[in-house]
Amino acid sequence: MQYTSLGRSGLQVSRLALGTMNFGELTDQTAAFQIMDAAIDAGINFFDTADVYGGPQRPDMEKGYGTSEEIIGRWLAQGGRRNRIVLATKLYQPMGTGPNDRRLSAYHVRRACEDSLRRLQTDHIDVYQMHHIDRRTPWEEIWQAMEQLVREGKVTYIGSSNFAGWDIATAQSVAASRHFLGLASEQSLYNLSARTIELEVIPALRYYGIGLIPWSPIGMGLLGGVLRKATEGRRASPLLQTRIEQHRAQLEQYEALCQQIGEEPAVVALAWLLQNPAVTAPIIGPRTKAQLTVSLRALEISLSTETNRRLDEIWPGPGGEAPQAYAW
Repeated sequence: MQYTSLGRSGLQVSRLALGTMNFGELTDQTAAFQIMDAAIDAGINFFDTADVYGGPQRPDMEKGYGTSEEIIGRWLAQGGRRNRIVLATKLYQPMGTGPNDRRLSAYHVRRACEDSLRRLQTDHIDVYQMHHIDRRTPWEEIWQAMEQLVREGKVTYIGSSNFAGWDIATAQSVAASRHFLGLASEQSLYNLSARTIELEVIPALRYYGIGLIPWSPIGMGLLGGVLRKATEGRRASPLLQTRIEQHRAQLEQYEALCQQIGEEPAVVALAWLLQNPAVTAPIIGPRTKAQLTVSLRALEISLSTETNRRLDEIWPGPGGEAPQAYAW
């Protein structure tokens, strides 16, 4: 396994992060334990979850909330594991129907952290991430709440997710005025088929020394060989079927290129991310132990200059970084 620093921090994390969104909904506890055991055996030490994972993510449906954290907690309770992993979770999304059961008020930050610690059966969270920007709550309030958790030893590092470039800059400027480290990482949607963050988010992360943790690195399955799987009789979800039709011409070229270089499409998609110096660790979300094994292959390959050129032709980005991408 390869390791790298989480942004400008001294924390060392594996180049692949284990995502656990499927735990409790698509992956039962037995399979989840097997996946986590296999991940730690492979050297993956970066585990990512969220308070809302494990059930329907709708504000009017509480069933299933916290299940992913609970499964991880029961796995950790077996002993000998907690100090071998960097444990990351998130808050923001609705955890109930009450007006303060969501977002980033100091009131909710405190309660959400306590609830996650209880479900995870641990006394601290290594990376506590804001799942979304909350422009209703002032940064002074958010940072005061986070600083309190750090002082109490309940949280070590703070991360963000789904922030715009200017949100990152605003957060860091306020943190600096408070002599606080601020953000160590940002989770963003980033893959070959979704490259918008190249405009402003990646430049902001580079400037502030914040690690990038891409989520959905294979585009929710789009980049995982969907055309070939369809010929084998595996039916995609209605949403994925719509995306396949939107990108069919690109997918045909992409899967042909992957076949030409002799690598699985999912492996190529991950390898493309891993070669980007801005990327700390893509989040893989295996539903089975076999899927985890496939993902590990991405650490072993290097894409040629010609392959990268063809990938840019098939999946063009926004044209570079702002403002040069759209202005002189």
